[in-house]
Amino acid sequence: MAKENKVRVYNRLFFKLYLNYAVMLLLTAVLICLIFIQLYKDTAMKNEQEKLKQQAINISEIMTTNYINTNNYSGFLDFLITLQKSMDLDIWTISNPNAIIPMDESMETNSFEEFSVDYREYAALVTSAFQNRYEFSIADDEIYQTQTITMAVPIYGANREVVGALLMKTPVKVLKDIIDDSLSLIVISSVVGLAISFIIVIIFATELSLPITRMRSTALSLAAGNYHSKTGIKRNDEIGDLAKTVDILSEKLLENEIQRKNLDQMRLDFFANVSHELRTPITVIRAYTETLVDGVVKDEEKVNQYYERMLLECKSMERLVGDLMLLSRMQNPDFAIDKEPVNLVQVFDDINRSITTLAEKKNIKIDITKEQPVIMMSGDYDRLRQMFIIILDNAIKFSDEGKTVYINISKTDKITVSIKDEGIGIDTNDLENIFEKFYKSNLRQNASGTGLGLAIAKQIAIKHEGSIDVDSKLGEGSCFTFTFPIYNMDDMDDSSL
Repeated sequence: MAKENKVRVYNRLFFKLYLNYAVMLLLTAVLICLIFIQLYKDTAMKNEQEKLKQQAINISEIMTTNYINTNNYSGFLDFLITLQKSMDLDIWTISNPNAIIPMDESMETNSFEEFSVDYREYAALVTSAFQNRYEFSIADDEIYQTQTITMAVPIYGANREVVGALLMKTPVKVLKDIIDDSLSLIVISSVVGLAISFIIVIIFATELSLPITRMRSTALSLAAGNYHSKTGIKRNDEIGDLAKTVDILSEKLLENEIQRKNLDQMRLDFFANVSHELRTPITVIRAYTETLVDGVVKDEEKVNQYYERMLLECKSMERLVGDLMLLSRMQNPDFAIDKEPVNLVQVFDDINRSITTLAEKKNIKIDITKEQPVIMMSGDYDRLRQMFIIILDNAIKFSDEGKTVYINISKTDKITVSIKDEGIGIDTNDLENIFEKFYKSNLRQNASGTGLGLAIAKQIAIKHEGSIDVDSKLGEGSCFTFTFPIYNMDDMDDSSL
């Protein structure tokens, strides 16, 4: 058993739970971090583009309003230099060769032909601006040694004619630094979150694995025969339900163990009782046989008496063995009686004819009350007759002369048969045991009994899906009450198929 308790660490449930949840959390955190970083980069870059676009549009409007439409170009160069220094931008103005009135040369404009040669990578942007479109590009710049964003917007003249293009370029190094700082913050937050999550996982895995470990220990204890073991787990979840099931199993095993011990004891008692019941007649028969064999008794009348006594003892043993065999068959769960429609009134009419002789010997009256002339039930006629005769025989045996035995047969939602006598009654301490095998009181009336009659009667009642109850008081008599289900023709038809 100790060898079974050794489980490698990597095979333990706690380790598997922790590893699975840890890997899941780690992958989730990394995935979320990567997605967030990419989204942050895209958002930051888009915001920078919108910002540069708006700046370019504003500068273009200023140029149109303050310089081009007024034909006053003084101060434009200073304005342009100031913008480049304050905003850390490279700014070009390119004249549109296709415009009716191109930009004035005093605005430090570049001709499109020259610009296309010197900065051919931006020619497409300028062409788009000439076509009244806003375009941008992102590329690595050798001068700045970083990525740059270049924005081209149209410059308007009179009648909103595109007279030129404004090209603005700015490095994204500052933006990259912000993204890197944000990335560091995200990574640190993720690490802290993972650490907290791992602690939570440890707590969760412990709460999940410890009850299972306790249930395993309880199961091993039960397997070792300690049926008093309990998990002691009180939880309102599936693990709690499983723990309750293990505890119920423990209780059932304990009950079965107690029942097994009781059955073993009953078996020992049974053999002891059988031996005791058989010892007396065998001893008597042996004594008489030895006497006859030794020739001690010569008188023919005496010899005949010995033979009669031996025959009586043999019949007693035969009855005992027959009762034991019958009781054994009746207690077998696989034993089934042959049922058919039976009229209980007819059964008692038959019993009354058989029991009258025995009752007349003690001047005992049998009073039968039948609420209906026909009361049908499903059963075995001979077994029912045997069961009621056992009770009536006891009622007559334990009643004084001149008394009455009352029999009542009624039918409501069930069939009820009561047999009441005016005999000596049964002691309260004996009531719990009267249906046990070989149980006999110390009364002289029980001297010739086997102690199996009431046990057989109870088994017959059970086989008929009925019950037998007894109510008795010393000096007042006893009342045995049988209860059976109502006879149902459909049920009979089904059972006979």
